Amino acid sequence: MDLRGRNKVTPEFNMSSMTDIVFLLLIFFMLASTLVTTSAIDILLPTANGKTENKKSIAVSIKKDLTYYIDEKRVGESVLESELINALSGEEKPTIVLRAEASVPVQHVVTVMDIANRNKFKVILAVKPN
Repeated sequence: MDLRGRNKVTPEFNMSSMTDIVFLLLIFFMLASTLVTTSAIDILLPTANGKTENKKSIAVSIKKDLTYYIDEKRVGESVLESELINALSGEEKPTIVLRAEASVPVQHVVTVMDIANRNKFKVILAVKPN
């Protein structure tokens, strides 16, 4: 009488289906990451340590040719304050993210900070992380 079991489990594991799933996930995330774009003016920010997080804000960008932008809209220095007041009216905690290129003179950065101070806006200076 043969009492040995007929159902033997083989110790082999087939990885082909697992590699297919990982490959498909890799392709999905590579394609999805290229679709994410920021709506901002392309400028070279100064570097610093730290990280700032904010939920809702308006970006003020100053390029090296001293042109001002509110989000992606170009504005003149003379109408900057009125445009900021219009853009931030109705906000509970109005916040400005100030993005100035490294070569912009400090006086132009101080001008935007002075406008924010007069109107009780919070200012966050954007920098490039190290």
